[in-house]
Amino acid sequence: MKPQHISKFLFSFLFLIVTFIIHSQEKKATDTIQKQKFPQRYGLRVGADLYKLTRSSYDKNYTGIELVGDIRFSKDYYIAVELGNENITKQEVNLNFTTKGSYIKAGFDYNLHENWLNQENMIYVGMRYGISSMSQTLNSYRIYNSSPYFGQSQLITDGVKFDGLSAQWIEVLAGIKTRVFNNIFVGFSFRGNVLISNVKPEGFDNLYVPGFNRTYNGSFGVGFNYTVSYLIPVYKKKFKKINLEKKP
Repeated sequence: MKPQHISKFLFSFLFLIVTFIIHSQEKKATDTIQKQKFPQRYGLRVGADLYKLTRSSYDKNYTGIELVGDIRFSKDYYIAVELGNENITKQEVNLNFTTKGSYIKAGFDYNLHENWLNQENMIYVGMRYGISSMSQTLNSYRIYNSSPYFGQSQLITDGVKFDGLSAQWIEVLAGIKTRVFNNIFVGFSFRGNVLISNVKPEGFDNLYVPGFNRTYNGSFGVGFNYTVSYLIPVYKKKFKKINLEKKP
């Protein structure tokens, strides 16, 4: 994905979120506010990234899986963890490489959305700390040759594998999560990543990092996920809840 396309997508996504929040606030300003106590559910929510599973079925150069989970520990805060594995082969202008590795991301989500009654929807922002362990295989590459006898470039196909590589990064995100059935949620999130540690192979680079995605300008990356998850309720806790009723 090109940087200009990324910027347009991020702007559109954030614009939708801001529009939704403003609309909700304007609606509250014209309503009568009454407070009452009602129970909210706490528990463990587990699921998977549907995008990675779907891509694995149609892209012969990609295999991946990501498991997601979160635990609600206050009214608006959630502890979140994501575990995954990726195997991807990419063709660049002058080289072909394969990246294999696993990753873990841990952090929190903060829900900005004020739900009605027993709704459990989320419009949230969050942060993750990611760690990835991987290997890179340089399958083929071209060497420029200025001699007209040999042509402009020479293709080298001797595969070279680099093991013991790793990367760490900080990730900020914004997303939406909606309850579609009693305990089933679907969600989407968009992420911006910045590398803080990157163990590279000698004479090569980590052009793709599992969990981080494609790197741009050496340290910047973006990504997204589309998840389905299931809530395992553990207990309920009562909060003061705003109940909105129209003015006559």
